[in-house]
Amino acid sequence: MVMKFGGTSVAGTAELKRAAGRIVAAREQGHQVVAVLSARGKTTDRLLEAAREISPRPDPREMDMLLSIGERESCALCAMAINDLGHRAISLTGSQAGIVTDSSHTKARIIDVRADRIRSALEEDSIVLVAGFQGVSTDSRDVTTLGRGGSDTTAVALAAALGGEVCEIYTDVEGVFTADPRIVPDAKKLPQVSYEEMLEMASSGAKVLQLRSVEYARNHDVRIHCRSSASEAPGTLVLSEQETLERPLVTAVTHSTDEARVTLTGVPDEPGVAGRIFGALADANINVDMIIQNEPVSHDGGADLSFTVEAEDLGRAVEVIRIEDSEIGIETDEAMGKVSIVGAGMRSHPGVAAKVFRVLGENTINIEMISTSPIKISCVIRADHVPEAVKALHSAFELGEGAIQEEDPTGEEHRPTVSG
Repeated sequence: MVMKFGGTSVAGTAELKRAAGRIVAAREQGHQVVAVLSARGKTTDRLLEAAREISPRPDPREMDMLLSIGERESCALCAMAINDLGHRAISLTGSQAGIVTDSSHTKARIIDVRADRIRSALEEDSIVLVAGFQGVSTDSRDVTTLGRGGSDTTAVALAAALGGEVCEIYTDVEGVFTADPRIVPDAKKLPQVSYEEMLEMASSGAKVLQLRSVEYARNHDVRIHCRSSASEAPGTLVLSEQETLERPLVTAVTHSTDEARVTLTGVPDEPGVAGRIFGALADANINVDMIIQNEPVSHDGGADLSFTVEAEDLGRAVEVIRIEDSEIGIETDEAMGKVSIVGAGMRSHPGVAAKVFRVLGENTINIEMISTSPIKISCVIRADHVPEAVKALHSAFELGEGAIQEEDPTGEEHRPTVSG
């Protein structure tokens, strides 16, 4: 089995020893165990701060070399703890474990898992500890990192390569909730959620699982069990939609306050311009979320084009656009947030968007941009209004612990007792 422990689950000596104990317990139950560990506590943040003290724009290759230290430390220390518990453990870096990636430093993608060394260690009755978040590029053989939360993807990729049906992700929370419990105290833990819903939740702000880990799990049919490292209680299973027992109208309210908006003015109204701009952003590995374009009022005027990116990518995005077209005007706003509702039941239930807009309007929250999919509605709003919006929507769709669920007459769906 593959077990992954997040940074808070190995932050201190006591937490790391507890993780070692859980790994040993799984081995003593007869499982072959591969454990993926994140860097301890705030280690990655401290390394990032150290890099920025040295250089305002650290070289991406050297940044990856630096950031890979944290996970290696966790694995070596945990291996020592496991050995002291009477079991043989071996720690491996991402490259030693066979995690092969592309060459996109700081945001690399896994393209292959060559797990022969892991299999050999398992056959020798060893517990294998793999440094998460990192790999080696296929062309230059450089160390690469997978971006924030990349240890989740490491774990799922190993589970897929080794034929594991479930990948257990241990964190400091008990599972996936209907909203962030720090904002909504009566948020409810979800016993299960579909890959599709979890993908939408991860892409719209839920930080329980990294987006790419869920994509990998869906593509390779690996179940994810997200649970607490401090409790034996079951957490949340992420699995295929065909396996889910419930399909609520709205499953969860997610949010993000890490959004930045870029508005381009005077964009030439001619074919290919948007393709050039967003192609350049993609080449720079900058993810663009919502996009809105307004047609020019007159034939002589240029169009306005607005889109959102992660706040940490804003500076690089502006630089890329100026290199691509120095004539386009650029305005930015870093005080943006996003609130979203996600639910598989929305596909066949009209009126959900109207209710979202009405609820936000009744709470005097202005919507600045809107994006939808069959199972998600996202609204860009001012960042300081995000907590209020999350509470209002969570209450309006009756997602709390006291919510009453009623069965669809067909017996195929369960929906909250709300009207769309």
